[in-house]
Amino acid sequence: SLTTKGSDAAAERIRNLLFNTLVKKNEKFEYVGELAKDIKVSEDGKVITFNLNENVKFHNGNPLTSADAKYTFDALMKSDGYKKGAFFETDESGKQVPVITSIETPDAQTVVFTLVRGGLSNQFLSNLVPIPIIPKDTVDTQKDSPVGSGPYKFVKFDSAQNTVDLEGFADYWEGAPKINKIQVKTVKDANSLQAELQSGGIDVAPLPTNLSPDTITSLGNNPNLSVQKFNGSNIQYLQFNTEKKPLDNAKLRQAVAYGIDRQKIIDQLLAGQATIAHSILPAESWAYNAGTKYEFNPQKAKELLKESGYTNESIQFLFSSGSAATSQYVQVMQNQLKEIGLNIEVSPLEGSVLRQNMAKGEYQMNTGVWIGGNQDPIFLKDLFSTGAIPGENVRCCNRSRFSNEEVDELVKEAIDATDRSVAKEKWMKVQEIVSNEVPMIPLWYPANMVIANKRIGNIKISPSGGWEFVKDLTLVGSE
Repeated sequence: SLTTKGSDAAAERIRNLLFNTLVKKNEKFEYVGELAKDIKVSEDGKVITFNLNENVKFHNGNPLTSADAKYTFDALMKSDGYKKGAFFETDESGKQVPVITSIETPDAQTVVFTLVRGGLSNQFLSNLVPIPIIPKDTVDTQKDSPVGSGPYKFVKFDSAQNTVDLEGFADYWEGAPKINKIQVKTVKDANSLQAELQSGGIDVAPLPTNLSPDTITSLGNNPNLSVQKFNGSNIQYLQFNTEKKPLDNAKLRQAVAYGIDRQKIIDQLLAGQATIAHSILPAESWAYNAGTKYEFNPQKAKELLKESGYTNESIQFLFSSGSAATSQYVQVMQNQLKEIGLNIEVSPLEGSVLRQNMAKGEYQMNTGVWIGGNQDPIFLKDLFSTGAIPGENVRCCNRSRFSNEEVDELVKEAIDATDRSVAKEKWMKVQEIVSNEVPMIPLWYPANMVIANKRIGNIKISPSGGWEFVKDLTLVGSE
């Protein structure tokens, strides 16, 4: 048996173990088939045909067919779950209309989606990634006894202990998991997690975000534990309100970018558990472009500051209270920026208050982390297009309030392009403009850290940090 530590995202992580989806992301964050062995997009981008893998079985013993895929989406459209929203768009009259016009099943292995227009195909594939395919007629029983086609079967949930017990699925279509029984446990308290790892109560803690970098390093000194580091894809960033003086001046924003010694912060405060970022997208992404690289250069920062006409007015730097690590690096940045001549005042705010301020544009500078969204270049639209500036009907996510006509045009062309190489060229140009204008500084990609008992082998976690690796874990010294 093996105990795995969960987190706030535990439900989504467990979903990876119990279910499969039609589409998954590969190591370049491209959309490829999971339950679909191939995906054909018509020339006009409106018709998407999925050919399903044969030999997939659900935990109830039934084989997967196209009827199950159709049933899943029909059930989703009748539900009131938040995932349903991704399959609607707003028409010209402001009404919400479904993007899927029909779902057909010409045979048991084929499911055909027809979309309302061709420019949606990439977005549509990305929206399929979090949708678990369930067996026909099981929607009402899924909440209490989930049934999927994933490597593990659901055994029981103990709400008092915050644990979920799972058992390996012997008929799993990609081969049964190596460890047959696992228990997933959510441990929010950092001290409890540390104690359970040291006592052997927990075998694997993937991405323990509630532990400080120093704590993780010190756990590596325990003779029974190993600490492993993998590339991560989430992005820690510094954001400016480009409408508020003096940050409406690109030269001043560039000065900030040159004035921060990110490598020093990574080495000294983050115990080396991060990699410098030059784009919002992960470096592994098919659409990645580093654009302008802001290496630490205080001399250049001072020159740009002078050119910007800055007159020592104070700039308020907001961040979310409650994380000692964030508070530390914010103070270091404040001092580094003081060295180049910037007058920065730091203010910790409670998370929900901070989000409200950001949405209303009541801030000058802020830092935070984006989790997961930045794996798809469509995120560049959410962060930097004029239409994504928060307002009466817009909630997300251009909190920099950055507006650039060329970026808006390129984003539209990239999304509408059915040819991937054309889309790539447009997304790369967007990153170039954004990195030059600096509405946001990508700071670093936090590493995906895993702390594990030495009896656990074959740990390999992908940049996206998903739990697909659990099915391949081994118990060292056992066959």
